[in-house]
Amino acid sequence: MCLLTFLPPGVQPDPNALHNGSLVNDDGHGFAIITGNTLMVRHSMNGEQLIEQFAAERRTHPDGPALFHSRYGTGGTVDVGNCHPLQVGGDARTVLAHNGVLPIDTGKSEPRSDTRIAAEQLIPAMGSLRLRRTRLRLERWMGPHNKIVILSVDRRFRDNAYLLNEQAGIWDGGIWYSNDGYQDFASRYTSRLTFLTGGQCCAWCGEPVDDSMRDCPECGLCLDLRTSDGWFACRRPWRRAS
Repeated sequence: MCLLTFLPPGVQPDPNALHNGSLVNDDGHGFAIITGNTLMVRHSMNGEQLIEQFAAERRTHPDGPALFHSRYGTGGTVDVGNCHPLQVGGDARTVLAHNGVLPIDTGKSEPRSDTRIAAEQLIPAMGSLRLRRTRLRLERWMGPHNKIVILSVDRRFRDNAYLLNEQAGIWDGGIWYSNDGYQDFASRYTSRLTFLTGGQCCAWCGEPVDDSMRDCPECGLCLDLRTSDGWFACRRPWRRAS
């Protein structure tokens, strides 16, 4: 599922929200903060330590936009190399972080995640992200359920930050979250029951799905038979049970 968090200039993070997102999305974490003319990027497999570091760095550098990402791996290896944010086309001045499942077949032998393949190869081939038409093309290609945050200190960009498919996320307390994974479990459960009454949804993330789908468009998990209450179960084993 992943949780992607965006902070506009002057906004401080909610550590509890980031902690909630890191509990399930524990396949690696990363943040980026624009600090004047530079871009601070950090990655770690330890969510708690990185959240503390992010909060401290954000207090020191509050004036630029920032992002935090906790990964739930649906492809590629689980390591720091696949942690977001990722450089776009090898340019350290521009990074992106993503939530969703991109229309890329990574293959069982591919160590890179779908987002890493997109950042390194596919997106640069679409054109420069500083152009609005390129960003619109990227939105059309990735579909409405995918969300991307771009941060850049490249002076050719008009802005330092861009939210793609912003409307698919949630603004709460001046912070943008890619989904409700920042909430505690009780809040998520209650809100989903209210929304999903009578619907057909993924049993894990709550995204609306139907019988024609093999994978959830939000979290990427394989869908199995529909239950009597309208939820879809996942036939993929829950690998964090231990």
